[in-house]
Amino acid sequence: MLTFRTLFAIFATLTLVACGEAKVVTEETPMLNLGDFSFGHNIVVAEGMQQGAFSRTAEPEEIQASLTAALQERLGRYDGDKLYHLGIKVEAYALAMPGIPVLFKPKSAYILTVTAWDDAAGAKLNEEPRVLTIFEGTSAKTLVGSGLTRKKEEQIEILSRNAARRIERWLEENGEWFGVASKGPETTQEEDAAAALELLELNADPEALAAAEKAAAAEKAASEEQ
Repeated sequence: MLTFRTLFAIFATLTLVACGEAKVVTEETPMLNLGDFSFGHNIVVAEGMQQGAFSRTAEPEEIQASLTAALQERLGRYDGDKLYHLGIKVEAYALAMPGIPVLFKPKSAYILTVTAWDDAAGAKLNEEPRVLTIFEGTSAKTLVGSGLTRKKEEQIEILSRNAARRIERWLEENGEWFGVASKGPETTQEEDAAAALELLELNADPEALAAAEKAAAAEKAASEEQ
């Protein structure tokens, strides 16, 4: 399991730019050049995932089912000549909740580690799992966190779609695995890990967490008095 201290020891603080929200996959959704890729085992593990500060609570089964379906919807379209498997571990999640001061930048996000396998070779394609930090997006509804504008189920669905699209793009970045040219990375491992670090920072800093909880309680009390 990833921890704040592990990430802090390895990576410097960097900024990860969030992208827009992935739309539902349809027949018109463009496909990437993934060479001989055909989607095999779709393994998502969410047990033991950490819950981000000021996050709605989600059960592992909820996120696992949503992410598994989103991956199958997006990657199941590919019918190359070789089977490849994906193993995804949901390390942590955050589902922005209402009532949190904007100062603390409430966000909805997944922190994932991803490993790809070559079925024929029976071997991993990436020896070290790839860390991916997935955000809900930068729509008008999420500029100040989506806790006020979306239900938990909507947040999970959008995060899962975004994760599936990001994993598809990560496969394209490693096109040599599938016999085609690789594309430039959308984000680096260091950027994704830094974003994960920021997401988990409040969890690892009791003083910061206490201050944020105090501010949230004060804002809630003030709103109830109005």
